[in-house]
Amino acid sequence: MKTMNPEHIKVILDIINQSPYLKLLSVKVYELHSGYCKAEVDLGKKHLNSFGGAHGGVYASLIDTATFWAVYCDLRENLGLTTIDLKVDNLATVKEGKLVVEGKQIKVGRSICLSEATVKDIHGKLLAYGTSKQLILEGIQSFSQAAS
Repeated sequence: MKTMNPEHIKVILDIINQSPYLKLLSVKVYELHSGYCKAEVDLGKKHLNSFGGAHGGVYASLIDTATFWAVYCDLRENLGLTTIDLKVDNLATVKEGKLVVEGKQIKVGRSICLSEATVKDIHGKLLAYGTSKQLILEGIQSFSQAAS
């Protein structure tokens, strides 16, 4: 895995955290380097299902975000990714508190990438685990498009 320029990481984090979807969910990506992404969210009422627990879609969104960005930073600038498969195992629920997701790159191939992520509470309890496959595409969802 390559070493990234810290100034470049700051720019990428700014772009990621300006995502309307991540803003809607109040998710903040705060650590990023080659093959790794870490983000968090403070659970609020908008994140809960009808029974008062964290909605499974919150776990899925966190895992999708962390797995995507864990892979993205190792791509050439003109390449982008799209998620082609997302598998999420909901292992436990919580009603409040901070959730932390860590995404890790498993394999980057010529056209398909594989990554994994865990969602934990602040005490380290595993709440969800997921894997994602991404398709590498030229000129689609590239960094230059996100920056514009």
